[in-house]
Amino acid sequence: MNCPIEKSAELLAFSTGRLTPPEAAKLEPHVESCPVCRKFVENQRAVWRALDVWEAPPVTADFDRRLFQCIEQSESWHDRWIRPLRLLLVRQGLPIAATACLIVVAGLVSQRPAEVAVPRPTQAAVETLQPDQVDHVLDDLQMLGEFTSTARSDAGEL
Repeated sequence: MNCPIEKSAELLAFSTGRLTPPEAAKLEPHVESCPVCRKFVENQRAVWRALDVWEAPPVTADFDRRLFQCIEQSESWHDRWIRPLRLLLVRQGLPIAATACLIVVAGLVSQRPAEVAVPRPTQAAVETLQPDQVDHVLDDLQMLGEFTSTARSDAGEL
């Protein structure tokens, strides 16, 4: 039989008497022959005997009151670290926070792409023309008007 010391849960169950009688009968010869397993079982049985004999001290009548008083008086680790810094944070905390916000805003503004300037439409320029130039422009406009009306009438006939 292989040494069940690798299976300490089985030896623990054997020492507390939780194994079924057939399982205990199967393991008992090994425990008697193996000094390591025998020592383990003896130690476990000694622990269980000591626990059976031990009696917890009675709880005092004012136990709850003292417990809640200790809970109220206990400080958290956060309070222990922050108390010495509290005065410093109150006096200098606001300026430090304002400076940090200013730095963040400046960083965001500097990272923003520059706005592209949209060119404004140019105003119509007034030119002075000679009378004969005006006459030519009017003739050209009349010719374009006749061309457009002819093109429309030709398109309607198709």
